[in-house]
Amino acid sequence: MSGALLRGFPGSKRKMQISLLKSKIHRAAVTGACLNYEGSMTIDIEFMQKVGLRPYERILCSNMANGARFETYAIPGEPGSKSIVFNGATAHLGKKGDRVTIMNFALADEKEAEDWTPRVIVLNEQNEIIDERGI
Repeated sequence: MSGALLRGFPGSKRKMQISLLKSKIHRAAVTGACLNYEGSMTIDIEFMQKVGLRPYERILCSNMANGARFETYAIPGEPGSKSIVFNGATAHLGKKGDRVTIMNFALADEKEAEDWTPRVIVLNEQNEIIDERGI
């Protein structure tokens, strides 16, 4: 990528902050939904650790089955459970078996952005990791 594209505006002494993909859990299968929970998405803690996603960190989720996109926060699920659970109002945005992509983003300065690599895992229908990048 051209360095000119990453520099601040002419005459500006401020360093630009760029929002970049930090981590992604791609094609995860929803394992459940709990409408009577106060909110969030439960994600197997092992998936969270693999991509560097912290408990209560903001996430963006896109549902490949119906096109729904929503923001919430991640809460850790039991290790090894392979859980991906929609909680609270998000339970209306998908159902068990839907495939979703879970993303989160970070701010980086211009220098960090030059060599940025997100941490990505790709899951199969049983939520087993079949590919990983940047890890």
